[in-house]
Amino acid sequence: MRSHLLNDTTAESYRRSVTEGVERVADKLAATRRPFTGVTPAELAPVIDAVDLDRPLGDASAALDELESVYLRDAVYFHHPRYLGHLNCPVVIPAVLGEAVLSAVNSSLDTWDQSAGGTLIERKLVDWTNGRIGFGPGADGVFTSGGSQSNLQALLLAREEAKSTDLSKLRIFSSECSHFSVQKSAGLLGLGQDAVISIPVDRDKRMQSVVLAAELEACRAEGLVPMAIVATAGTTDFGSIDPLPEIAALADEYGAWMHVDAAYGCGLLASPTRRGLLAGIERADSVTVDFHKSFFQPVSSSAILVRDGATLRHATYHADYLNPRRTIAEQIPNQVDKSLQTTRRFDALKLWMTLRVMGADGVGQLFDEVCDLAAAGFALLAADPRYDVVVEPQISTLVYRYIPRDAASPEDIDRANLHARKALFASGEAVVAGTKVDGRQYLKFTLLNPETTAADIAAVLDLIAGYAEQYLGETLVHA
Repeated sequence: MRSHLLNDTTAESYRRSVTEGVERVADKLAATRRPFTGVTPAELAPVIDAVDLDRPLGDASAALDELESVYLRDAVYFHHPRYLGHLNCPVVIPAVLGEAVLSAVNSSLDTWDQSAGGTLIERKLVDWTNGRIGFGPGADGVFTSGGSQSNLQALLLAREEAKSTDLSKLRIFSSECSHFSVQKSAGLLGLGQDAVISIPVDRDKRMQSVVLAAELEACRAEGLVPMAIVATAGTTDFGSIDPLPEIAALADEYGAWMHVDAAYGCGLLASPTRRGLLAGIERADSVTVDFHKSFFQPVSSSAILVRDGATLRHATYHADYLNPRRTIAEQIPNQVDKSLQTTRRFDALKLWMTLRVMGADGVGQLFDEVCDLAAAGFALLAADPRYDVVVEPQISTLVYRYIPRDAASPEDIDRANLHARKALFASGEAVVAGTKVDGRQYLKFTLLNPETTAADIAAVLDLIAGYAEQYLGETLVHA
């Protein structure tokens, strides 16, 4: 069994196995003609259930053969131009190269004596991102598993900085379009989900700062503590960006921690043309970024950044066997001192390789392309009488709804849109997302692939209309 351990004696076996795996995936990517096969859970579950994990195949080639039927054949392929579903991006090759390196070396980014250069690379990337945000020299941060963890840590810091002995008095303010992790974090932090006050949005799906001001004043009048304001730079459903300068001014006035959830919109930090959309982000106390959304990185590659690095002390715990207090005096850089995680992958390497090969402008140009595509898609939807589109996109998301030519009830239209999404997914021809707006069923394009074209969008709209019309026609016949 030692022949399977990766070390100096098995380097050649490692080279052969990984090369074979890469070749098979490359062949699969080259031959993929649709983003999904349409397989159902009922069809795929028996295939996987039939695998006896107590009877190993003993050979990497045989395992790769089996992998074709249990995973690769029916995977959802985000690189395909007609994958228009969730916030999943195609990935750039330098990042995948970084993934291969970090997996093999297997550094753990908790302490210096487990990572050395990895620690300094992550810190360099944190400093680089802080510079892009506009934070000063006292800023810091750490890589995380994703936006939900980053938001949780930001609100933990906000809770501690509020210095309240009565958690029941703490309040968090976020827009009605903010990410669900805000409510979830409030629950995990002992505040309860009711501690989150939802602020309505305007017609562009941006937080209404006038209403926020009124709610903050009401909070103060009731003797409650405005712990944090969560502004979103790229909402999940609409890609909308809250009015950051106005929110920053209110955070200053009421002494609230300002957090910007830029998990989606962080790609604007690298944009050669659209960086101005994030004006005011430099006034935040903390910022969430998901490089695995708009920087075209493999999952996971994310970070939480803070304007004042000293606030990260609220996540610090010293263990004698890991990061004893003496290491502070010895100036040993232990990233676990800043993180909610202990063992942690060297995910920063993927972004490092991307920047060293492509540069920030190269990444930003890709994100600009999908924002341009969203503008073209909006024009298509706005001109198409079959569809109602909710809002003109600020970045790269389109929310829309099929509307039949002939009169139909809102409930029938809801069911037609839901059916069209399911039928499209089952066909494997394209993948789109769905959401609700004012209680009604809508569909969503999340555009993160520069290879997608306006022609792809038009073709998918035709497919959706066809499925919706088929459903409504059958409903009419049954009626």
